[in-house]
Amino acid sequence: MTMTAPAPDDHIAKRNVLILVLAQAFLGAQMPMIFIVGGLAGQSLATNPCLATLPISLIVAGSMLSATPISAIMQRYGRRAGFAIGATGGALGGLIGGYGLYTGSFPVFLIGSALTGVYMSAQGFYRFAAADTASDSFRPKAISYVMAGGLLSAIIGPQLVKATSDAFVIPFLGTYLAVIAVNVLGVGLFAFLRIPRPEAPKEDAPIGRSRWELLKTPTIAVAVICAMVSYALMNLVMTSTPLAVVGCGFGQNTAADVVTSHVLAMYVPSFFTGHLIARFGVEKVVGAGLVILAGAGAVALQGVDLGNFFVALILLGVGWNFGFIGATTMLAGAHEAHERGRMQGLNDLLVFGGVTVASVASGGLMNCSGGNPVEGWAAVNMAMAPFLVLAGGALIWLVLKPKSATA
Repeated sequence: MTMTAPAPDDHIAKRNVLILVLAQAFLGAQMPMIFIVGGLAGQSLATNPCLATLPISLIVAGSMLSATPISAIMQRYGRRAGFAIGATGGALGGLIGGYGLYTGSFPVFLIGSALTGVYMSAQGFYRFAAADTASDSFRPKAISYVMAGGLLSAIIGPQLVKATSDAFVIPFLGTYLAVIAVNVLGVGLFAFLRIPRPEAPKEDAPIGRSRWELLKTPTIAVAVICAMVSYALMNLVMTSTPLAVVGCGFGQNTAADVVTSHVLAMYVPSFFTGHLIARFGVEKVVGAGLVILAGAGAVALQGVDLGNFFVALILLGVGWNFGFIGATTMLAGAHEAHERGRMQGLNDLLVFGGVTVASVASGGLMNCSGGNPVEGWAAVNMAMAPFLVLAGGALIWLVLKPKSATA
C-alpha cells in the first residue's frame, strides 16, 4: 500500500498572510491616494506642464533606489525591520510633500515624493514575505491573497482623497496629512508577523549564483521582463489617467472614481489568480495578462467617453494582476533561499527602474506629445505596443524552450 505524504502545515503562513493582507489594505491605501493627487498637485506647482507627473516618477525612482538596500536589510535583520523602514519613509514623504504644498515649492514637493518611494519599495516585498513561510502548494495562493489586500486599499484610498483633498484652503494638503496618519497607525501591524529572521551565513554555506548568473537563467530572465512590462505599462497609463479624465472635461471626483475602478480591478482577481496559476500554469496566466493589457490600450484608443476610461482602466488592472502576480510566482520558484535577498532586490530594482522610465514618459506623452488631452492620451496608449511585443515574445520563447534548459 502506498503511503500518502501528509499535507504541509501552513498555519504560520496563513497568519502571516492575514497580517500582510491588512497591511496591504491599510498602509497600501496611500498609494492610490498619491497617484490620484500627485499629478494634479504637480501640475499646480510645476512651471512646465510636461513635468506634471514628475512627482509620481520620483516616487517610483525612490522605490527603485530603495529596493536593493531594503532587501539587504530584510535578509540581515528580517522582514519587520524592512517594513518599518518603509512606513517611516511613507510618513516622512507625506510630511515633506505636505510642506511643499503649504509653501508652494515644487522642489520640496519632489523630495517628499522621493521619500514616499521608500514605502512603495517596502510594500513590493509584501508578496515575497507571504511566500517565505508557505509550502510550495500554498505559495501562489499566499502571494495572490496578499495582493488581494489591495482591494480594500482601492476603496479606502480614493475615499480618503474625496474626504481630504479640499479639507484645507491649499488643495490636497489634507490628503498628505492623511498619508502621515496612515503610516503612523499602520506600522504596528508588523509586530504580529512571524517570519524567522534569516540565519547568518556559515562559512561553508553556499554562496549562490551571482546577479548576472541569475539573470542568465531563462525562467528568471523572462519573469523579470514580464514583471517589468506589466508594471511599467500599468503605471504609464494610470499616471496619466487623472490628467486625461480632467483634461477631457470631467471632474476630480470622476477621476478618483475611474482610478478606484482600476485599483479594484488590480486586486479583485487576486482571490482566484493563485488558483488559476495552480490549474493552468503560470505561463498561460502571464500570457493572458499581456493580452488583456493590449485590450486596455485598444479600448482607450476608441475614444474619450467616460465609459472608455472605465473599461480601459479596468482591463489595465486585470492585465497587471495576471502579468505581475504570475511573474512573481515564476520568480519565487526559480531561486534558492540563500539567493533570496540578492534576487528579489535585483528584481525590484529592474522592475521599478522600468516603472520610473514609464512614469517620466507618461507626463511627456500626455502633456507634450499632442495639441490637446485627447491626442496626448492616444500617445500614452500607443506607447504600450512595442513593450507588449517584447514581453510576449520572451514568454513564447520560454514556453517553446526545452524544460531542461529553463532551469
